[in-house]
Amino acid sequence: MQRLKTISRRGFSNGVAGALLSGAAGSVGSSRIAWGQKPDEAGPITQQAATTGPRDGIHETRAVIHETRVISQSPEHYCGWPTLTRRSNGQLLVVWSGGRQQHVCPFGRVDMMRSDDDGDHWTWPRTLLDGPIDDRDAGMLETAKGTLLVTTFTSLAYVDYELKKALGNRGSDQGWPESKLQKWLAAHERLTAEQRQNELGQWMIRSTDGGILWSERYPTIVNSPHGPIQLADGRLLYAGVKLWDESREVGVCQSQDDGQTWQWLAAIPTRPGDTSANYHELHAVQATDGRIIVHIRNHNTANNRETLQSESSDGGKSWTVPHSIDVWGLPSFLLRLRDGRLLMSYGYRRRPFGVQARTSEDSGTTWSQPLSVAADGTSGDLGYPSTVELADGRLLTVWYERMKQSPKAILRQAKWSIES
Repeated sequence: MQRLKTISRRGFSNGVAGALLSGAAGSVGSSRIAWGQKPDEAGPITQQAATTGPRDGIHETRAVIHETRVISQSPEHYCGWPTLTRRSNGQLLVVWSGGRQQHVCPFGRVDMMRSDDDGDHWTWPRTLLDGPIDDRDAGMLETAKGTLLVTTFTSLAYVDYELKKALGNRGSDQGWPESKLQKWLAAHERLTAEQRQNELGQWMIRSTDGGILWSERYPTIVNSPHGPIQLADGRLLYAGVKLWDESREVGVCQSQDDGQTWQWLAAIPTRPGDTSANYHELHAVQATDGRIIVHIRNHNTANNRETLQSESSDGGKSWTVPHSIDVWGLPSFLLRLRDGRLLMSYGYRRRPFGVQARTSEDSGTTWSQPLSVAADGTSGDLGYPSTVELADGRLLTVWYERMKQSPKAILRQAKWSIES
C-alpha cells in the first residue's frame, strides 16, 4: 500500500481546516450538571416544525428538545468526531478521538465511555487505542452477533498544519511557548520519518465480550467517521474512502465474517464535473425496501458543502451517480428508526451553528425540511453527530463542539423527540 501526503482524510490541503476552525467544557464524574452548562430547567423546548415526507408536505413534525448537556469529563483535552452506538441490550457506548490538545495535533487516541441509563450518567473514559501518531475519528458498530467494531484512521496532518509553522516561528512573538513545542517534538520524534509514514492507515479493533477486551488493530480497506453498518442478509457494509491508496477510490467494502476480514465490493461513480478527491466521510443505511443509501460529504464546486446521496438496489454491487438532496451540512449520519423512517443527522457549520436532522418516509427518495437539534454554536468547529433511538422512542444525539466558554472542544448530547 503506497503512503501518500501527510494530510487528513478530509483534505486539509483544500482549505477545509480553515473552514472548521474559526469556544472545553465537561461534566464532573457522572454528575448531571456540566461545566458552564445546566440541563434544561424549563421543560422540553420545541425547536421548530418541519414538513416530513415528500416535499409538497404530508404532515408537519417538530423537534422537541428534552435536555442538552456536556458529557465529556476532561476539559483539559480536546474531544473530536464521536460515534454513539446503542447495543441490543440497551447499553450506550460512545467513542471519540480523545487526549488531544487541539483540532490537529499528534496526541489523538480512541477513547470510550459507557452509559447504562440512556445517557443520564456516563462512566469515566477508557482509552482503547493510542498509536504513535494521531488517531482521529472513531466509529463504532455492534454486529448482529454482538461483536463490537471500532474504526479510526491515522494522520500526520499536524506536521504541515501546525508543527512546521511552530518551528518557523520559534523564538518570535508569534511562536509557541517552548514547553508546548518541546512536547509536540517529543511526540513527533518517537518514530523515524519512515516509521511515521508506515503508521498511516485506516484501522479497526474488535471486541467479542462487550468491550472489555479488544483485539490488536488491523487494517481496513476504507475509512469513514462512523464506521460500517449491518445489512439484513448478515453482511457488514463499510462505505468510505481508500485514504492512503494512490487511487483514493470512493466506494464500499463488505465483510462476511463479522468484521474479521474485508473485501472490496464496488466503487461509487463520480458525478460528471466532480472529482472524487472532493468526496469525503460517507455513511450508509439500509431502508425497509432493501435499498442501501449512502451519504457523501461533498467539497466539489457544485453543491459545495452539501450532502450528496447515492443508492444501491443490488446489495451494494452497483451504485447510482451521486446527486444533491438539497441539504447544506455535513457529514451525515444515517439511522433507520423502528417505524421504518430514515433519519439523517449532520453538523450545520454556518449560522446558526449547530446540529440538524431530517427524516425520510420514502426510503430516502425525499427528505424533510430541517429539524434543529442544537442551534447555539459559536463557530464551525462542531458537528459529526450520531443518533440512536432509545427504548421509549426518544432520540439521543451526541456530537463534538468547541463552545464559547471552553478553550477546547467537548462532547455534547441532546435528548429529543420528533412530534407531530
